[in-house]
Amino acid sequence: MDPRRWPFSRQVLAVLLLLVAVVLAIGCGGSLLLLRQQAVEESRSRSLDVARTLAEDDAVRAAVTAASDVPPATAADLAAGTVQREAEDVRRRTGALFVVVTDDRGLRLAHPDPGLLGARVSTDPTQALAGNEVVTDEVGTLGSSARAKVPVYALDSDRVVGEVSVGVGAAAVADRARDAVLPALAVAAGALVVGLLGAGFLARRLRRLTLGLQPEEIGGLLQGHDAVLHGIAEGVVSVDPAGRVVLANDEAVRLLGCGLPTGRDVAELPGPVRATLDAPAQLPRLAVVGERALLLSARRVEREGRFLGHVVTVADRTDVELLTRQLDAVRAVGEVLRAQRHEFANRLHLVSGLLETGRTEEAAGYVRTLLATGPLGSRVEGLDTVVDPYLQAFLAAKAAHARERQVVLALGDVAVAGRVADPVDVTTVLGNLVDNAVRAAAGSLQARVEVDLVQDGTDLVLAVSDSGPGVPEALRDSVFETGVTTGDGGQGIGLGLVRQVARTRGGDAWLAPADPAPAMGGAVFVVRLPGALTLAPRTRTSEEIR
Repeated sequence: MDPRRWPFSRQVLAVLLLLVAVVLAIGCGGSLLLLRQQAVEESRSRSLDVARTLAEDDAVRAAVTAASDVPPATAADLAAGTVQREAEDVRRRTGALFVVVTDDRGLRLAHPDPGLLGARVSTDPTQALAGNEVVTDEVGTLGSSARAKVPVYALDSDRVVGEVSVGVGAAAVADRARDAVLPALAVAAGALVVGLLGAGFLARRLRRLTLGLQPEEIGGLLQGHDAVLHGIAEGVVSVDPAGRVVLANDEAVRLLGCGLPTGRDVAELPGPVRATLDAPAQLPRLAVVGERALLLSARRVEREGRFLGHVVTVADRTDVELLTRQLDAVRAVGEVLRAQRHEFANRLHLVSGLLETGRTEEAAGYVRTLLATGPLGSRVEGLDTVVDPYLQAFLAAKAAHARERQVVLALGDVAVAGRVADPVDVTTVLGNLVDNAVRAAAGSLQARVEVDLVQDGTDLVLAVSDSGPGVPEALRDSVFETGVTTGDGGQGIGLGLVRQVARTRGGDAWLAPADPAPAMGGAVFVVRLPGALTLAPRTRTSEEIR
């Protein structure tokens, strides 16, 4: 069976077992090598110690000195001599492979094989006879051994009279290394069994964590996840049960205007997002975050009865809200124009009737009366000071709606010589402020709303005041936030949109400080809209015309 076709968990198990086996093999091989080297070093040291001990024995030194001063003795005499007896005794007690003693001519005075006594040694004794201690690994008549050669000095001088050669056989060294490595192999076998069990546990846990999916399947899911997450037009933020951000796409970061790194606490997110998470609703909620009108919704996520967190979706409704406000303004102007058309038609019918009956004087008087009144039979105070026709029609429409609620809409200070350059923004801001003011003033003793319009270069500065109860002191700092309203009919969105539009253009909206003795008694909202007007054309003098 091709291992490449195995499930990923089985491949992991096989790799882990192979790694454990390789590590154990390297460890055991290294341990065996070190133990063998240690045994060899110990054997060399032991052979040197035995050789030194025997070479320093007075009886041996005396016997070797005596043998060096006379012709070579026979093997029988040497076998019964002191040197042979002492050497064999040391060999039996220490377990050495051999203990050989020679005179200064290299002739054996002691040897484990009595038949070799009196013969010259098979290895070179020159270094030891020169007074040097030598430890080597050599092969002699008794086989391979770790051999130490030590000079033997005469009792009465520093003259070298012979040497002592002690060897520990290679078989003994191997036995010692083998005896030392057996426990290590037992430990390695135990480690291999533990590694096998651990690898099996890890493979099962990996299979459970990946829900049985293979790496290529997980890779495909991840690619699809990224494609969906970063390809949709809405923002998505995933929050775990502990209230930390798990993931967020680029659109969510752009719409919310803040970074959303993994692990960020939701307490650091904008207030509307926190409110949406605290109380998830079936229907999305509209909120103003920074300079955008957003549609926020949160959904609780569960799997097999276990709570996994929340998913927040963020949709940009800024353009939709602006278009809605513009459409409302256009609809209001259209309704006013239709009402005016109907009323003017009725008045023209009367004029036509008077003219047909020849009552020209009465018709002229009626026309003069019409010229003295405004649209819908009521003139807006100060409307003649507004030059821009779009702004005139819009204010007339709002005045008509205000009259329906028994509120008088009047103009205060008006100094606007230019034309409106951006009707959408002006309509959104002025319409929201006037609607809020009319709603606040309705029902008051002298229901009145006053609008001030001032041009500063291309900036439009407008103020809307009303005769209502004003803004409560507790809400003055938060009146522009989403969901904050001072009346029963509001939704808490209009003022947020007003500030958003103003700040988008580089201006701002604010609530004027409370006046201890206000002229109208209510609130005063002020907005600056940079670039909302065009500069008025300069009037040429008669001389320039000529």
